[in-house]
Amino acid sequence: MENNIVLAMLAHVDSGKTTLSEAMLYLSGSIRKLGRVDHKDAFLDTYSMEKDRGITIFSKQAMFGWKDLDIALLDTPGHVDFSAEMERTLQVLDYAVLVVSGPAGVQSHTETVWRLLQRYDIPVFIFVNKMDIGDCNKEDIMSGITERFGSECVDFSAEKNDTFFENIAVCDEEVLEKYMDGGNIDDDDIRKLISERKLFPCYFGSALKNEGIDKLLDGINRYSFEPVYHEEFGAKVFKIVKENGVRLTYMKITGGFIKVKDILSGITDGNQWSEKINDIRVYSGEKFKSISEADAGCICAISGLNNTYPGQGLGFEMQSESPNLQPVLSYQIIIPENVNINQAYKMLKELEEEDPTLNLKWNEETKEIIANVMGPIQIQVLKHIIKERFDMDVEFGT
Repeated sequence: MENNIVLAMLAHVDSGKTTLSEAMLYLSGSIRKLGRVDHKDAFLDTYSMEKDRGITIFSKQAMFGWKDLDIALLDTPGHVDFSAEMERTLQVLDYAVLVVSGPAGVQSHTETVWRLLQRYDIPVFIFVNKMDIGDCNKEDIMSGITERFGSECVDFSAEKNDTFFENIAVCDEEVLEKYMDGGNIDDDDIRKLISERKLFPCYFGSALKNEGIDKLLDGINRYSFEPVYHEEFGAKVFKIVKENGVRLTYMKITGGFIKVKDILSGITDGNQWSEKINDIRVYSGEKFKSISEADAGCICAISGLNNTYPGQGLGFEMQSESPNLQPVLSYQIIIPENVNINQAYKMLKELEEEDPTLNLKWNEETKEIIANVMGPIQIQVLKHIIKERFDMDVEFGT
């Protein structure tokens, strides 16, 4: 494989993002059977509540190759209650696929995601999904997209004629001059415009029917640059997970490399720490393979680190800015009477490591535990996780 990129799937809930991820993995030959969200056997919806609800709650990783491109794919939640989880993945992306539902068009959360992609400066390919449902009109959908997101969104499924090249040329003065002087717009021009977020290619199809996916993948393969990395070590932490009692730090290596048994150091809450890497895992769905060394561009999960947090920079990387999407609702967590509340608070702080937006607080006067939450679905998921992990039945107060 020549190039490798980190690519994420982003969308408003129910746009068919996980189904599109599934179709890509199937087409590329990295999974043999096409799972479905409604059949509860999608490769990336591995958590029991995701299968039951048919929504993505946690971002997941899958590895696959397409032609001469190696892709680390991150599937992210589309439901607004889990948008903080989605935003955490944005700090490690090279490119994103924004999925728009053909029948529904650009929805409110799609616009929120679009603004975040702008904030994190991520090049975007747009895929309009569910074109097999109802009487979806490509021209109407396209004009809806350009109305909301600008004329830099260009239909790449159209015939490569003069109109197509004119639409691209007007995205940039230099390219326009070259085009007006009778010059061709070549792949390098297009790649550069996409990487500079001056052009957003749009593709159309149906993830469920496996239509248009190959064109999207061909486009990503043809028009993406492999990032250039530093030789000095750097990494960006974007996720903390407890799995079977093992604390895993998910990170993207952004420079140099790391090996098992290396010592990593950082500063957390003002305290300097140094810890040894026990294991480097590369996940694809539920399975992982342990590797002895991870190079720049690799998305991996590391065990042995107990002081890391999402958004932390290691090596030359700086800490990320605070996330844009923050919960506005505060709830009291009501602990069962037979449980020591201090003990319970300690356990719950473990969940805050994984989702810092929970921002757990202990109110000394009222002897209450307060958490920040995005909405009702997140509350149901939290109750389920707390029961599963700590065998504790909590309630959320007013």
